[in-house]
Amino acid sequence: MSNPRRIYHFAIDAFSPRTLPMARLAEYIADLANLLGQPEHVYFDRVSEGSAILVHEVDEAAVPAVEQRLGSVGRDDAPADVAKAFRTMNERLARDQARASLREPGGAEIIPFPGVEQKPGLTYGPFRERGTLDGVLIRVGGKDDTVPVHLLDGDKVHICNANREVARLLAPNLFGAILRVHGEGRWERDHEGKWSLLRFDIRGFEQLDDVPLEEAVRRLRAVKGSGWQRISEPARELHRLRGGHGEND
Repeated sequence: MSNPRRIYHFAIDAFSPRTLPMARLAEYIADLANLLGQPEHVYFDRVSEGSAILVHEVDEAAVPAVEQRLGSVGRDDAPADVAKAFRTMNERLARDQARASLREPGGAEIIPFPGVEQKPGLTYGPFRERGTLDGVLIRVGGKDDTVPVHLLDGDKVHICNANREVARLLAPNLFGAILRVHGEGRWERDHEGKWSLLRFDIRGFEQLDDVPLEEAVRRLRAVKGSGWQRISEPARELHRLRGGHGEND
C-alpha cells in the first residue's frame, strides 16, 4: 500500500503542455524542489492540461515541513533558501513573460508568483553613515596617504581605508586580536534588499575582549535595569546598535 500524499499544482499562464520547452520544464521543476524542500519526499507527477500545470506530490509525513516553508514566503524571517527560490522563480517567470501560482487541486491559491508583473524593489543610497566593523586585521599598507586596511570577519573581508597615522597604530595588531574599528561607511541597498558596503574610512579602533557571545549577553543581562533580559535576539540587537546593515535590516 502506497504512502498517502498531498497534491499541489504549479500553474504557469504563458505556456501549455505542448509549448513548454523540456529544458525550461526541468528548470521550473528544480525551482519547485528548492522552494518546497524535503527532497526525499517531493515527487513530480505530470504536466496537466490548461495552462502548463506542474502537478507534484508530497508525502503526507512531510506536509507540515513543506507548509511551514510555503507559509514563510514573503516574510522577513523566511529561510534564506526559501527567499532565494521564490526570487529565482519570479525572475524566471519574468523572463518568460509569465505569471504563475501554487495551488491546491481544488483551486485555492497558496502562493501567487507575479513574475512579469512584479514591481522592482526600492533601492537606497549610496549614502554615508557612521558605524563600526569587527574583524581580524589581515592587511595594512600602501604608499599613498590613504592606506588600504583589510579586516577578516568570519568568511567576509571588509576592505577599508585609513590615514597614515591610524594605519601606523593599526599595524602592530596584524593577525592579532579581533578589532572593532570606528568610522564612516558608504552604503547602498539593491532592489533585492541586500546591503553593500562600498567604502569604510577608519577613524579609530579598539581591541575586543575575546569573550564568547553567550558570556557577553550573560554579563549584559546581569546588569540591573539594563533591559537586556527582555531582548529575545541579543545578537541581532547588538548588531543593530553597532549600526550594522544586513539582508533583513
